[in-house]
Formats: sequence, C-alpha cells, structure tokens
Amino acid sequence: MTRWVESHVAPEPAEAIRIAYCADAGPGDVLCGAPSSDLAAWRSILEEVLVAGGGSIAEAQGRVQRHVKEIGTSFRLPGEGEERQWPASPLPLAISEAEWSGISAAVAQRAELCELLLADIYGAQRLVLSNVLPTAALTGSSHYLRPMVGIVPPGGHYLHIYAADLGRGPDGEWRVLADHTRSPAGAGYALENRLAASQVIGGLSARLNIARLAPFFADLRAGIAAACERTDPRLALLTPGRFNQSYAEQAHLARYLGLLLVEGADIAVHDDKVYLRTIEGLKRVDALWQRMDARLLDPLALDSRSAIGVPGLVDAMASGGTVIAN
Repeated sequence: MTRWVESHVAPEPAEAIRIAYCADAGPGDVLCGAPSSDLAAWRSILEEVLVAGGGSIAEAQGRVQRHVKEIGTSFRLPGEGEERQWPASPLPLAISEAEWSGISAAVAQRAELCELLLADIYGAQRLVLSNVLPTAALTGSSHYLRPMVGIVPPGGHYLHIYAADLGRGPDGEWRVLADHTRSPAGAGYALENRLAASQVIGGLSARLNIARLAPFFADLRAGIAAACERTDPRLALLTPGRFNQSYAEQAHLARYLGLLLVEGADIAVHDDKVYLRTIEGLKRVDALWQRMDARLLDPLALDSRSAIGVPGLVDAMASGGTVIAN
C-alpha cells in the first residue's frame, strides 16, 4: 500500500509573488493568462528584479526611478509649470517573439493604410469624390491643412513616423486604441525606459535575448535621410520649445540620433531652402523632424498667429528641397 504525503515545501520567491499576484488579478491579465511556454520568461523577469532589489520589488522600483532622474526623463502636463519625473517600472511587459511578429506586421499594415489615406486626402481625393469620406468630415476638421493639398512631399512619403496605442483585451487579443500620425511622441520615453531598466536588470537581456531598440532608431534616421536631396544631409528636430509637455523626450532623442535640436527662431528660409542660423552664418538643413502642432509650422501658409513657426517652410517643402517629418 502506497501512502501519499502532501508537500508543504514553500515555492520559490518569484513563483510565490506570481501566485499571490494572480490571486487578485482580473481576467485576461498578461501574466496570469500567459501560456505555459511563457511562464519561464516571466519567472526570469521576477528573479532578476528580486535580485536587483535585494528581494524587494519596491527597492528595485526605487533604483529604476533614481536612474530615470539621472537620465533626466520628465514630462509636463498641459497647464502645469513644473516638470514631473517619468514613472518607470522595473517589470517589463514580456511579449514572445511569435506574438510580437504578428503585432509588428499588423501595425506596419496600419501605418501603410494611413499613408495611403493621407496621399488621397492631400492628392486625388477619390475618397471624397466617391463619398466614402464625407466632405464635411474632412473640411470641418481643424487639423485639415488646406494649403498642403496638391503638394507631394520629398521622397513621396507623408508619414515618416507613425505610432499606435495598443491595448490587450480580456480575450488576450491586441487592439489599436488610437493612431498617431501628426507628431507622434513616445519613442524617446521607450528608449529612456530601456536605459534606466538596463542599469538595474541588465542581466535580463542575456537570459531572454530581448530585442534591441537601436535598429529601430537607426532605421528611423536613415529613412528620413533617404528622402533628402543631398547624400550627406543635415537633420534637425524642430521643437516648440522647452515648455512643451514632451521637451525632455525631444532633447534626449536629438542627442541619441545626432540631430540638431532647433526652434523656429533658429531657422530661416531662403530661395525655398531651409537654413540654420549659426555664428558662422547660415547652414543648410535638409530635413526637420517636427514635434509641434502642424498648424503652427508656417505663419505665412498656415496659422498666421503662430509665433514659433518658420515663415516659408511650406514653400520649401513644396519645392522638394526640405523634408518635413511628418
């Protein structure tokens, strides 16, 4: 006769935390609903964070926030004068390679759709003529830039940067909550999150073979440069100024990508070419990654009340001499 003895061996700390968390988590939680094939990755994440925090996730959180402060990551809410420190978590969101491949392919497809929509809206306008897109919905939008109709941007692309807000539903499916095509923010914060977290849980990349961010930013820079006339173009990031909500992100991106960080007052247009004002005279600028409200870009062609735009910028783009992204 065999006797079964119940085991009272306590689970490992990482597993104990997962069990306690899942006891209170709602349906569709990405950790608690993870397939068995992904549990090893989540266990590695929790183990690394616990080691970094001396057994405490809260301590690991504090270490990450200290690195965020050293990097200078901050943001400002509309109407506030003081900057806030960017909140970062030591626990990354684990997405398997297979799942991410599906997400990236779908997001790329959606970006292509947005490119085609913009090309039609500012070009042939077949969607309006066929009433698929009601005329009032287009012309009634405050973001519709009427002077841009008929202008084919240098390189032929209306979009160089596209972003989407993604959410994971209760059924585990990923959904697009919003498209961002005007001046998408967030890439800089993703970079700063990775830099801060890597200082605390740097060993995780080797354990899980985490995808690097550097190729994305290299492709982003190369894509903008490829649309320029000159083979060795000078690129700049056009910021609304230091009081913008995401100025810290813009400054960090400019440093990381090797872009000039400029404001409208630093730029001049002569003979449909864009130049940077320097103590050595005017220097040609081939492309601007603009991070302001597009309606404020050019007070001559768009909103005449703009005090932060560049007079003549739309004409410079229309002539093909300057790339504006987006």
